Amino acid sequence: MFTAYNLLGGFLFSVIGIGAWRYGKSLDRWKPLSIGLALMIYPYFTPWAWLTWTVGTILCVTLWFHHDA
Repeated sequence: MFTAYNLLGGFLFSVIGIGAWRYGKSLDRWKPLSIGLALMIYPYFTPWAWLTWTVGTILCVTLWFHHDA
């Protein structure tokens, strides 16, 4: 469960999640706030590296298209 790629993906997407969460909180927007929270929490529940990277990429793409709504 603790492979280098899994830890790297969890760290990377958690840092992106912290930024998205702070952005959403400062502008009082619920979509980036909730996507940022999901980016910070989901790596704890994904046992495989490919799943961590896939879910993280999907959430980052979702954040890219819904950051201003």
